[in-house]
Amino acid sequence: MMNYQKDCLPGVGDAGGLRPYEKCMAHSAAALSDAELLAVILRTGTTGMNATQLADKILTLCDAQNGNLTGLSRIAVPQLLSIKGVGKVKAVQIQCICELSRRIAKQTAAAKLDFSTPGSVAEYYMQDLRTLDKEHLVLVLLDGKCRLLRDTVLSVGTVNASLVNPREVFIEALRYGAVSVILLHNHPSGDPTPSRNDILVTRRVLEAGELLGIHLIDHIIIGDNSYTSLKEKEYM
Repeated sequence: MMNYQKDCLPGVGDAGGLRPYEKCMAHSAAALSDAELLAVILRTGTTGMNATQLADKILTLCDAQNGNLTGLSRIAVPQLLSIKGVGKVKAVQIQCICELSRRIAKQTAAAKLDFSTPGSVAEYYMQDLRTLDKEHLVLVLLDGKCRLLRDTVLSVGTVNASLVNPREVFIEALRYGAVSVILLHNHPSGDPTPSRNDILVTRRVLEAGELLGIHLIDHIIIGDNSYTSLKEKEYM
């Protein structure tokens, strides 16, 4: 049987002298630091570096990229492989735990999803969009009772009024019988403040929708655990 206790020796023990695996068993995973949690996933370190020290090194790279733990989901496999002690298996383990966390968060949000409120919509799409390094424009199609019909990515790159064609929005809406639509896109900077282009895109789609009888309910910009509703800000 694999011995996690041996593999997950911390660089410096806590007050109780417990290793990460023992600490989790004694107090639950919530008692572990970020590095200790990652150390349990990694299981082993490398020459001259135990699992917790290796985890600290990985989290330092996260901090340099994003300023907090969410940077872990932004690190690509080649960057992980550049860290001494991280091979293909550990890189894949980290990628998979990030994806699992994203899916858990999305399913949790789905249980209380209400497309009539901007906060609920933002929460549902937050984990999909907040860590992307390029802007993604998402079209959400709704039926007459504001229930989700489907969603689709319309474009990847800068959301520019000269590039986003309302025709594409309403071709999709008509194809699936949508009564209303919502636009969402992310700001990789983490700041959801709308740009001039964001406002122009919103107004173009809103005006086109009024002519076709398909209402644009909102345009929501996703930041880093934050959002802006252009409807709430009265830009539409």
